[in-house]
Amino acid sequence: MHKINQIAWDDTVLPFQLDRSDIRGRVARLDGVLDHILTRHDYPAAVSALVAELALLTALIGPMIKLRWKLSLQVRGNGAIRTLAADYYAPADDQSPARIRAWASFDAERLDARTPFDQIGEGYFAILIDQGAGSTPYQGITPLAGGSLSACAQTYFAQSEQLPTRFQLASGLSRQAGDSPAWRAGGVMLQTLPAQPQSPAEGGSGEGGLIEAADILQGAESENWNRANILLDTVETLELIGPSVGPTDLLLRLFHEEEPRVYDAQPVEFGCSCTADRVRDTLSIYSAKDIAHMTTPEGIVTADCQFCGAHYEFDPRSLGFEATVDASGNPLTDKA
Repeated sequence: MHKINQIAWDDTVLPFQLDRSDIRGRVARLDGVLDHILTRHDYPAAVSALVAELALLTALIGPMIKLRWKLSLQVRGNGAIRTLAADYYAPADDQSPARIRAWASFDAERLDARTPFDQIGEGYFAILIDQGAGSTPYQGITPLAGGSLSACAQTYFAQSEQLPTRFQLASGLSRQAGDSPAWRAGGVMLQTLPAQPQSPAEGGSGEGGLIEAADILQGAESENWNRANILLDTVETLELIGPSVGPTDLLLRLFHEEEPRVYDAQPVEFGCSCTADRVRDTLSIYSAKDIAHMTTPEGIVTADCQFCGAHYEFDPRSLGFEATVDASGNPLTDKA
């Protein structure tokens, strides 16, 4: 039976609504996508855990934005784990999957036995929305606090959007009978839009005065939110990760009294936007002298994509604003 659930629900995001509570949410399952992301890098366990958490957050948050192109989550800190980045590319049409990629930068010699989140150090959590050419990118930033990337995302929505939000996530290596171990992750997102949001004039009750859901909701909305969160607290790790428990079964187990209603699931896959032309565009701001410093003893300029590992090699004469040949090695002529 788990094979049927695996086919139906792996690498999907399922939107739902709790009609009794006026709360919306999503259930996400990542298996092949996450395994693809993590097996391309030899990350230590602490780094893999954070990359998995950020990829899952990206999968849950991405569909709620009316995107034409890309949503990015970025984490920067001064600890051993310096950078975490994940991108969600909106589907091209109703029949296409969304695409996700993720990556991390870290100092292996500084990693220790502390929790993964603690090893990011001081820094920030950012959400960036890029709607493509002709639009102005949006960026929202919140400090690293709360003990997890999920808590940072919850703080962002409370602070910047006045939207009480809750994430419950899990990830790990999973082994099915007869199969090799593979990465899986699953999570639930809850979110409500209060009818009369309250804006604390002197900060919130969270860490460092950050706003939390309790600072925004009141009355029946607060009761509904607390009840849904208590129910979500009963979820088990294996229920989140799957594949033996499908998302619809999970919703009924957790929220059957809240009258859950599901919508069409959104498939997701691994996807990277890197191309040779994009690398050329990035290097177009450099002079011939700068390009010379990037050139290897073999006479080429190389570039590797941090997300997918793609390797590119270029003729240095074709790069920068003083290029003398095109990408095919043909001489460039002065049109003047």
